[in-house]
Amino acid sequence: MPVGPLSLPAHLYLLAWDTSKSDVTGATQIPPQLVRAGALTELAQRGLLLDDDGIATPVDMDASTGDAVLDGLLELVRESRPHRWRSWVTLHTRITLDAVREQLAAGGWLRARKRRALGLFPTVEYDLAHPAAVEALQEEARAILRGPVLAVDLSDRDAAVVALAAAAGLRTLLPRKESHGTRVEELIERSGQAAPALRKVVQELRGAVTEASTGA
Repeated sequence: MPVGPLSLPAHLYLLAWDTSKSDVTGATQIPPQLVRAGALTELAQRGLLLDDDGIATPVDMDASTGDAVLDGLLELVRESRPHRWRSWVTLHTRITLDAVREQLAAGGWLRARKRRALGLFPTVEYDLAHPAAVEALQEEARAILRGPVLAVDLSDRDAAVVALAAAAGLRTLLPRKESHGTRVEELIERSGQAAPALRKVVQELRGAVTEASTGA
């Protein structure tokens, strides 16, 4: 069985997995942006990123989390010129996605398969190692999204995960045309000191989803 706790980006990647099709659900652009949104939010929850008038701003130039995915993104933010949250939700997202996949494979959630694209280029594909465990995560997220548990009774982490998953419109959690805008706002408020950053990330993630769905 999988071992170790899940980071926010890893949790969101698993929530996006359609176990009936053995693949990640949604437009191809969305999982990388959703995973990046999770990493930004966790850094904000840990007090390492804050919202400074719309700019994602590192708090400490030397701090680290001990998580390779989060520390990789934090280093990227530190070494880059200041960007608004929108940029970080969409900029170089494959870096974070690839790191999350490697992390999940090391933790026993995914199985990696090496192959050659077009018979020439080495690539890695992933399969779920434990679909039932992922389905349990998805059922828990659906229960949080639809209630009846009060937002104040949720952990900051659970509130953020479900708010981001709903903002991305994951079909593993939401039937088409179903909306939970009020609930998402409650979950954002529950995220405490990270609420300003999470609100920005949710807003930009929704914009990214809209652009991907319309081909803009």
